[in-house]
Amino acid sequence: MKRKEITIGYDELDYNGLTDAERLLVDEARQATQRSYAPYSHFRVGAAIALDNGVIVPGSNQENAAFPSGTCAERSACFYAHARYPEARFKMIAVAARGTDGEFQAEPVAPCGACRQALLEYETLAGAPVPVLLVGREKIYRLPSVASTLPFAFSEF
Repeated sequence: MKRKEITIGYDELDYNGLTDAERLLVDEARQATQRSYAPYSHFRVGAAIALDNGVIVPGSNQENAAFPSGTCAERSACFYAHARYPEARFKMIAVAARGTDGEFQAEPVAPCGACRQALLEYETLAGAPVPVLLVGREKIYRLPSVASTLPFAFSEF
């Protein structure tokens, strides 16, 4: 038997430690939480994807009484981005969330497994790592790629 370990390096920053482009993306993700439709969970998630054509595409979670008919913010953004701009490639994504109290989560929140896998498909299309910003109230995690969030991803597609 061989024992192996997986480690993921990431940067922990505050808002002022971000580049201008990263701050803009974080702001868009935070604003997208306001457009969430979450009457059941009251957990509002916003995402924003920067495309290589200069466009930022926001998305928010959209719930539905017929679970699981709703969709997460990340998939809302990535599916719309590719449907609207099929030739554009993803450059970066930011994700922010407000808890049931309406406040931004103290700790950064990561995408669910289904969203990680969906985003990985678009990172593959981009042909380059797509950095991920996970946004908390006080701190932001910068991960080097979508792939770094999903070490055992489906990769044969």
